[in-house]
Amino acid sequence: MKHRVKPIVTNLILLIVLASLLTEGCLGQSSGASRENGTEIKEEDSGISQKNHLRTEEVTLSGSEAENSSITGNYTLEALDVELKVPSYELPLQTKEISNYGDFSGKILLDNSALKMLESNGFVVVENPYGSSKEDITTMYSTLKDQEIPIFITTDSLLHLYHIQFDETLRKIEEEEFFDTLWETDLALLNDSIEKYNSTTGEEQEAAKRNIAYFSVALSLLQPKPVQIQAAEDTYEDVEEVDDYEDVNEEFLFPAGAEKQYRFEIPEFVRKDVEAELALIEAHQGFELSPIFKYKEDYSQYAPRGHYTRSEKLKNYFKAFMWHGRMSMLLKEKLIESEDPVKDARIQTIQASLIASELQKRPELLKNWDRIYEVTAFYVGFSDDLGPYEYMEALDSIFGNGEREFNETTIEGLKAKLAEYPEPKIYGGTGNCALEPPFTSEQAEECLENTTGFRFMGQRFIPDSYVFSNLVGVYTGEYTGEYNENEKTFTLVISGNGEAIRGFPRGLDVMALLDSGRAVYWLDELNDSSYKNYSLRYGELDSEFSNFSATDWNRNLYWSWLYSLQPLLKTYGSGYPTFMQTNAWQDKELSTSLASWTELRHDTILYAKQSYTAKTTAMPFPSKEKEVVGYVEPVPDFYARLLALTKMTNQGLDEMGVLDPVSKSRLANLEDTLSRLQEISEKELENKKLTDEDYEFIKNFGNQLEGTIADVDEKARKTTVVADVHTDSNTETVLEEGVGHVDMLVVAYKLPNGKILLGAGPVMSYYEFKQPMSDRLTDEKWREMLEANPPKRPEWASTYIS
Repeated sequence: MKHRVKPIVTNLILLIVLASLLTEGCLGQSSGASRENGTEIKEEDSGISQKNHLRTEEVTLSGSEAENSSITGNYTLEALDVELKVPSYELPLQTKEISNYGDFSGKILLDNSALKMLESNGFVVVENPYGSSKEDITTMYSTLKDQEIPIFITTDSLLHLYHIQFDETLRKIEEEEFFDTLWETDLALLNDSIEKYNSTTGEEQEAAKRNIAYFSVALSLLQPKPVQIQAAEDTYEDVEEVDDYEDVNEEFLFPAGAEKQYRFEIPEFVRKDVEAELALIEAHQGFELSPIFKYKEDYSQYAPRGHYTRSEKLKNYFKAFMWHGRMSMLLKEKLIESEDPVKDARIQTIQASLIASELQKRPELLKNWDRIYEVTAFYVGFSDDLGPYEYMEALDSIFGNGEREFNETTIEGLKAKLAEYPEPKIYGGTGNCALEPPFTSEQAEECLENTTGFRFMGQRFIPDSYVFSNLVGVYTGEYTGEYNENEKTFTLVISGNGEAIRGFPRGLDVMALLDSGRAVYWLDELNDSSYKNYSLRYGELDSEFSNFSATDWNRNLYWSWLYSLQPLLKTYGSGYPTFMQTNAWQDKELSTSLASWTELRHDTILYAKQSYTAKTTAMPFPSKEKEVVGYVEPVPDFYARLLALTKMTNQGLDEMGVLDPVSKSRLANLEDTLSRLQEISEKELENKKLTDEDYEFIKNFGNQLEGTIADVDEKARKTTVVADVHTDSNTETVLEEGVGHVDMLVVAYKLPNGKILLGAGPVMSYYEFKQPMSDRLTDEKWREMLEANPPKRPEWASTYIS
């Protein structure tokens, strides 16, 4: 990785460019998906076939700004030019036309409903007949091979494999490096704050005192409790929440002796406030007034979830990093609830200035901060809030190299300088803003502006949360659709004054802006777009997203993952396999993309800034010849993008020095697999006969995956993950996105020799539902729910699931 003088300032410049794009999008005719009939019309940059060709341009981001940033410096996407010549068959398909139907149906029995759907669409998704592999998407391939059933390699399995690499590499870095780096940094800043407290008076002393409390909370959250430390007898009887784990092992707890390594004492003069904060964090029930910061905070966010439930060390890291990511030292007093909000806002600005000044004076601490920020920015992106570098620049502007004396005049100057930086773009719940009638979007903007301030390690700007923020509440206006008390529109809530508003977004909103025509269709069909200003707001966002370049889309791994989903969401025209030309296939790919997006949100739940809706007040057939010839889902543009993303992940993490040899080998294996799948899928689309080696690769795909998931434990392989992605303050409810058990895809494909065969492969299942904010789901609780009382599948799943 190239060294830079001010890496975060460079990153900030990129963020400012992004902010400009997001705030200056033109109103008018959308160039994306049509809102009339759900048909995608934007062909020029989505890889849609033109004259039976799939053409894409080469993308290389190793020049220009990539020279100064590891974020974009490793992305290369090869150009494609594939002639689309797959032979078609007529729908509805007659089973007598399927060469291997007799043999297939003798091994996988389809009921009448599934058979009708297969005939109608050329494919069907059914419940996984292999119960033992319902949470592992890779094992079905080996079972199908053993039963001599043609294998259909699905994009779902590749997306899940990438999720495993992303999640596992991040988890290892956090557990093996970041935990200790954060502890060391917090402890040093605590001691510095104590020194400052002992040497100052007045508001500066009070600011130092509050910083002592702030870092004491962070260290208390990191510090292992006695029950979290491995006992010599290997007893686990007293371990809290042990039921959340199937197999207790030594990695579950801190190693013996951790109490000596992570030791500190809370200073007595801040103990009361620190313990009050810790009690609220441990209860994690919802909005409460922060004892230290004097504004309302959503403490339900501190419940560890995602991969952070897999060890006690990760649990503690989650809570401490959430504290650093969410708690803001505000510039303005509007959200502060105290006897003197103006004074408290001033003190909070001094707090932030003292921390930034200390980091500026202590290169070793700033290096620690840079290390954590840059690696996590490579995964997720840049902060949506002001941080140390912005405050350092502002302080230098006001004080120069002189003594930094904080008084009302210098603080006002400092605030004015900081006001020149971009404001947050996502409302993350700070202060639990309450809008009063008449409700306007200007009120919501003011609320967002009032959350401006310093976050030590602020949560990151992500495009989906930005979309959610702008498609709920006062931004979209009143509900204009039909109201049915028994079948309420999913997004609808009744606000405090009895108004029917869009309290919840949907995953469909994100997919629509990634150019899914079917997402647009279902938003309209389900009345989830039936709000007064929804079309206006959607049009603005669509214009902004349409202007994003390949560089924008590949600024980090998070954005690039979303970019990789786009080829799955397009309309497949003439020259593609018949089953892919159906609306039902588009619905299936929509669910695949949503499931993958869910895994992305699951993996980044600690760093990604979650959006909030502001609170408002008031039959048998003769068997033909047996032929075991598999097929690859033919989307070479998807494999190319996922390959580019995987390479960027491998190279970027390696350059940063955070990639261990096993993880590097797994990523290299995934690269090889994706390259081969791209090559095979291009041959399929060009109606070329595959080689014996190609068919062997497909047949033995389960074995091919072993290198990609080597040394990955069972928990990490599971598809059953969940993530809360949005909070509605009106109903105190969160939007949960879940991936469930593995289903089986049965699909009819036509070979160059004219034969139609049935093959099968694993696909992910997707769920979207609501949950009380005080009970945000962990993966463990979600698995219990799936077994006992799973929520309903989304409406569009009925077009392809039997």
